[in-house]
Amino acid sequence: MAGIYISYPFCAQKCTYCNFASDVLPRELEPQYIAALHREIRGTEWRFTPETVYFGGGTPSNMEPADLASLMKALPGALFAEATLEAAPGNITVERATAWRTAGINRVSLGVQSFITKELARTGRKHSAEIVAREIEDLRAGGIDNFNIDLIAGLPGQTAASWSESLDWVERLEAPHVSVYMLEVDEDSRLGAEVLAFGQRYGARDIPSNDTIADFYEVAVERLVRIGVPRYEISNFARPGFESRHNTKYWTRDPYLGFGSDAHSFDGTDRVQNTERAQDYIVDPNPQRTPADSTSERFFLGLRLMRGIAPPFEPFAAQVRALITNGLLEFTDRLRLTPRGVLLSNDVFAEFV
Repeated sequence: MAGIYISYPFCAQKCTYCNFASDVLPRELEPQYIAALHREIRGTEWRFTPETVYFGGGTPSNMEPADLASLMKALPGALFAEATLEAAPGNITVERATAWRTAGINRVSLGVQSFITKELARTGRKHSAEIVAREIEDLRAGGIDNFNIDLIAGLPGQTAASWSESLDWVERLEAPHVSVYMLEVDEDSRLGAEVLAFGQRYGARDIPSNDTIADFYEVAVERLVRIGVPRYEISNFARPGFESRHNTKYWTRDPYLGFGSDAHSFDGTDRVQNTERAQDYIVDPNPQRTPADSTSERFFLGLRLMRGIAPPFEPFAAQVRALITNGLLEFTDRLRLTPRGVLLSNDVFAEFV
């Protein structure tokens, strides 16, 4: 089934590790942006009734609840099987959670990243573990029991002990879904640029080694399985029945429509990307269309899922055989990444591009 993605690129602060098309933008731009979203939605030819909607960013939880409700009403379909709102801890109240639930939101993705105050301070985040715990209770009181906790393995100054403490909090809060991302050095983030320039701001010299980051990830895999939150995709873990229905569409190549700046769409044949800057999007979304390579995408997207992909494996049969021989893929009823293949997944996927 199809889905909708709505980009809301406004943030209260830009996190040091972030390489997304989001920023601290002028407040007066927000109503113009909301109006542009409505224009793009009204101008869309709907060839399907969407099953899921996902508000990403940026920090869409900072959106005025009335604006969120108006956007939800503008979309086709009265009820969504899954409607997710990304949120930054620090501004969630029972009243806001209730308003989100009334608007149709039934899932919240929390950008926690760490439960350790020192690690958070270096990213620019201002919440604490206690704030996250209190706001999860507020979500539940507002009628939203389905939530995700984002964590990053490899933040500056992170240690085995501090990583274990963050996982302790995940267990204590009984999160039904957890996303674990291994820190990537990217020149488009302030932290990444500092690392590449051999600088020391933002804790650039205190980033754990790649091997240590991989160890943190594997500890998380083992710990989350033990508490009943198994991995279903490279970076995503969920209790049975709580897997993200919207995000799974990306890996199974189901169609989705994206609205807003830098939003992406996929109709089964072509991939479309709107203009990146919010200021430009308000004037003209200027979507750029590119034909999708369905053969390659079936491998490098489908193999992200732990269930893997089914035969046939042409035209990549030779690559598949070599990757199996090298211990990066395995085949029983389906083709899957091995545990080692997960850690070297970028190398695996490069064989199919």
